[in-house]
Amino acid sequence: MPRLSEVLAALDALWPAERAEGWDAVGTVCGDVDDPAAEVDRVLFAVDPVQEVADEAIKLGAQLIVTHHPLYLRGTTTVAATTFKGRVVHTLIKHDIALHVAHTNADTADPGVSDALAGALDLRVTGPLVPDPTDPKGRRGFGRICELDHPETLRDLAARAAARLPATAQGIRMAGDPDAVVRTVAVSGGSGDSLFDAVRAAGVDAFLTADLRHHPASEAVQQSAIGLIDAAHWATEWPWCEQAAAQLDAISDRHGWGLRVHVSKQVTDPWTTHHSSGAPN
Repeated sequence: MPRLSEVLAALDALWPAERAEGWDAVGTVCGDVDDPAAEVDRVLFAVDPVQEVADEAIKLGAQLIVTHHPLYLRGTTTVAATTFKGRVVHTLIKHDIALHVAHTNADTADPGVSDALAGALDLRVTGPLVPDPTDPKGRRGFGRICELDHPETLRDLAARAAARLPATAQGIRMAGDPDAVVRTVAVSGGSGDSLFDAVRAAGVDAFLTADLRHHPASEAVQQSAIGLIDAAHWATEWPWCEQAAAQLDAISDRHGWGLRVHVSKQVTDPWTTHHSSGAPN
């Protein structure tokens, strides 16, 4: 059975903390890395470090949780169990469960979050949308530019996203001409409307991401014929959990660790219900 420090070193090699954005909070949040008795034989991957995921780890007997989203993205003055984040910390420590976060350093990785999103939709990645200038191979960076094996309508591409991504209350929203033909598409897991300048510069037919706000989306479709596909934030990032779990599985096999790696299927997207509104009068 590998030591916790060995597994965390492998995760740091996959997603180096120095490649995270300056505002981000990545790396090990909870867990005694220096304890030689701290060992790991079961790992749980999830998008969000919430109480439901901590409880799932306890039931699985996992000693390590790896999440995409940070537990503490901003500073705090307390980890009291009376706060919901403090309760997560108390739960993890009480059950000797470590927590490790790979956020923007996983977004830009090769493969990264957007590679997993493209893979879930059977899109062929041709390169990063916003390349990492420090990568001599030109493979790392935010978002991905993709090609479809065969042209299809924006409507069909949105339907593909609805069928392939995990189900959420939001479902899939679409803007643009439903019958427009799509040959190239930019994808970005998580919130993507800060990338519109790069999307326009790429000249793609469509952009699939999450959390599109009214004004950036309205301006995008007014400026060009680009089609927009907006999925739930959690749904666009969940495929990374499967990709990351497979990466750790491969490392475990190489080292003979015998890790049992799990992916949480709990829907931790905060939106739970959707009602279609009536037509405007």
